[in-house]
Amino acid sequence: MRILMICTEKLPVPPIRGGAIQTYISGIAPHLAQKHDLTILGISDPELRNLETKDKVRYVRIEGNFFDVYTKGIIKFLRENENKFDVIHIFNRPLLVLPIRKVAPKARIFLSMHNDMFEPLKIEAKEAEKVISEVEGITTVSNYIGQRIRTLFPSAASKLRTVYSGVDLDRFIPYERSNAARKIREMLQKKYKLGSRKVILFIGRISPKKGVDVLIRAMSELKKRHPDVALIVVGSRWYSDEKISDYTAYVRALAAKSPVPIISTGYIPAEKIHEWFWVGDVFVCASQWEEPLARVHYEAMASGMPFVTTKRGGNAEIIQDNNGLLVEKPADPKAIAAKISKLLDNKALRQQMGRNGRAMAEKKYGWKRVASDVLKAWKG
Repeated sequence: MRILMICTEKLPVPPIRGGAIQTYISGIAPHLAQKHDLTILGISDPELRNLETKDKVRYVRIEGNFFDVYTKGIIKFLRENENKFDVIHIFNRPLLVLPIRKVAPKARIFLSMHNDMFEPLKIEAKEAEKVISEVEGITTVSNYIGQRIRTLFPSAASKLRTVYSGVDLDRFIPYERSNAARKIREMLQKKYKLGSRKVILFIGRISPKKGVDVLIRAMSELKKRHPDVALIVVGSRWYSDEKISDYTAYVRALAAKSPVPIISTGYIPAEKIHEWFWVGDVFVCASQWEEPLARVHYEAMASGMPFVTTKRGGNAEIIQDNNGLLVEKPADPKAIAAKISKLLDNKALRQQMGRNGRAMAEKKYGWKRVASDVLKAWKG
């Protein structure tokens, strides 16, 4: 089949600026390109060529950042490549479906939903119904996202299919499996003077939705039982954007007052992010919003780390076979501290959860499985 995948207008593919959707596309592309003619349409970036082919995948990059500008570029591209694609797979932008349908009347159109983009504030109900009628299938990254769409638009029910995301199982590995990983772990421990401290790891955007402030406040409570704890915060306000917002300033002020050492790395490029999982003892996703299902869970599991996550959105769906702990009251720092403490109190439990998570990642969350599920969605 001749496939066109259309990314969102915010970040480029591959994920040199970060991004869960961009990582998803890059993860499945090599597998899909083995048997299909695959083109990925995304936004331009100074570090990437506008036209290139790598590993059988053709990349076309156009002006982005603003939805209207990006949409015009997509339509122009499709007009210039009329009837070239059998399948057009649109990522997370239902508003693109109807304009694309006008210029690609013969293509089979699919949507991949990674957020609540069918909410009333994102798309009008009438247009949403038309979009649903035009697409052949809608894949979602969690049951939660699928249920949100189904609740708002029952007509979508038969077209919905959950396709959980994945992780690079060769890059995200338990540090014990690699001498190089051990050396990087030791280097980072030495660089940040961690010594024998028990390290809590957070990786994500520094935004109120992600709950970094709640996690920092939880550290004060945690110190009462674990005086040798430290927190590492990896991330910036918006992927590679290191500008200081009011919230990041607030988080820094909280960190400065914390009785626990808090290390903030700022933005870490995608190709280096796996190294930080080798430093932590417990991974924490402190989300305060209805998270679709944060991809960091897959990375923590693949890295052999036990995790604590919040009962928000689809996050709870990742907890299976004793691989992590769920916080029922995400806004309560004491509730988060209690779950972390349970893991820090019991090394055997941490190790078992880490092994369970890695085994689950190998069984269910490799990119080959994700690509296979996407192919099944296309085949119906």
